Amino acid sequence: MDEFERSAGPVGGFPVDEWSSGVFPTLPPIDPSVEALPPIESSSQPSDMPRLRISERPSATPLSMRGVVGASTALCDVYRIVDRVADTNCTILVTGESGTGKELVARAVHDASPRAQGPFVAVNCGAIPETLLESELFGHARGAFTGAVTAKAGRIAMAQGGTLFLDEIGELPLSLQVKLLRVLQTREYSPVGDNRTLKADVRIIAATNINLEDAARSGTFREDLYYRLNVIHVNVPPLRERMDDIPLLVQHFLKRAGEKTGRCRIRSVSRAAAALLSQYNWPGNVRELENTIERAVLLCSSDTIEPKDLPSRVCGLGQEKRISPRLPDTGTDLRAAVENFENQLIRQALERTNWNKKQAAQLLGLNRTTLVEMLKRKRIAPRAA
Repeated sequence: MDEFERSAGPVGGFPVDEWSSGVFPTLPPIDPSVEALPPIESSSQPSDMPRLRISERPSATPLSMRGVVGASTALCDVYRIVDRVADTNCTILVTGESGTGKELVARAVHDASPRAQGPFVAVNCGAIPETLLESELFGHARGAFTGAVTAKAGRIAMAQGGTLFLDEIGELPLSLQVKLLRVLQTREYSPVGDNRTLKADVRIIAATNINLEDAARSGTFREDLYYRLNVIHVNVPPLRERMDDIPLLVQHFLKRAGEKTGRCRIRSVSRAAAALLSQYNWPGNVRELENTIERAVLLCSSDTIEPKDLPSRVCGLGQEKRISPRLPDTGTDLRAAVENFENQLIRQALERTNWNKKQAAQLLGLNRTTLVEMLKRKRIAPRAA
């Protein structure tokens, strides 16, 4: 599992005693009995820096969040929907960017449903060749096509009594969209090359990172199938919209990476590295954060992760290069040059943080109110799309 991350232990993730960036509100763990990892330590900065201490999780935590690492409002809202619909048999469409944890939401629905004792069968519609996908989903009879020397049960049959998770549903060929629509409408299907009609006792949960409504308008996805799938719509928030969860996730991934690589001695993050992790925009979402922490554990030469152990993109060094200013032979308007340079830095900070003024102000070493006043005075606004 590479997305939201669900721990195998008791309710809750790995509580964080301290997070040194000072940009998060208090986030409590589900179960205070879960053993905490050591606090994020200071390597070189003063001990009076603002710190985050997590004591207990709110009592309103959704029941389906058992084992989920995270406590942000956006994440809790997703699982509140899961709580409401898990005990029904309705079809669910899960949307969200790559790496946000769509399959984890689907598994949460399954685990909280009356079908929890049945199988959870996942199919990546974009990873199976179109010529094989129909057989994978519906199965085939012996002799149905060249090479079909024996009959084979499809994923629908394998999921009987449980949940069928169709990931990357937007990649499903139009020819198979018609057949899936029949399954949703009649709860029946026929294997390839078989005249029998079989019952499909499955709950279908589909997921995609594309806009199916736009795909329906363009003719690449059937509109009637879209509406059949979109009975309950759950949108999984990207990590940049639940930055409060980064402390919990970092501690969780530190422990996991330590166990995976055999470097369990690395159990803390310096304040400087923690600040960088909290300010980065995470376009690859939780999956990118997990890979970043594993890389840092492999490269770390001490027991504490420092900025030098993080990728350059996280440190803000990406493609930007420092160029020494040069005074033209004819001279220059110093005030205008300084103003232009200041405006460029402000805009870069805003674009890097997806126009989150609080995070941009931290990158610039300003108070948020100061940055807001500067934006008004300079009339800086997002560029038109």
